[in-house]
Amino acid sequence: MNVLLPRFLKSSYRKEPLISVFITMGVVDALIGGLDDSWSLFTFGLGIAGVSIGWKLWRMYQSRPPMPEEPVVQHYLPSRSSSPTLPMLTVTKKKPPQ
Repeated sequence: MNVLLPRFLKSSYRKEPLISVFITMGVVDALIGGLDDSWSLFTFGLGIAGVSIGWKLWRMYQSRPPMPEEPVVQHYLPSRSSSPTLPMLTVTKKKPPQ
């Protein structure tokens, strides 16, 4: 748990910093309001955090992944050569010098 939480927070702040700041602000306000018996600050913090999480979920559903495109096939050599084929080489047996 201790290792996963910082990684999650870092990735969350990198992807959407504004939404993450609002979520953090709302949670901190709710904690302060709950501990000090200030119910107006508690409800304000919960409201801010809830709206921020809703905004994040809305943006996740809004950005659908693009349709997968057909892969482009790259041919490095043409299917047929433009030059004529080379003749077959034959090795002639030479007689050793006498």
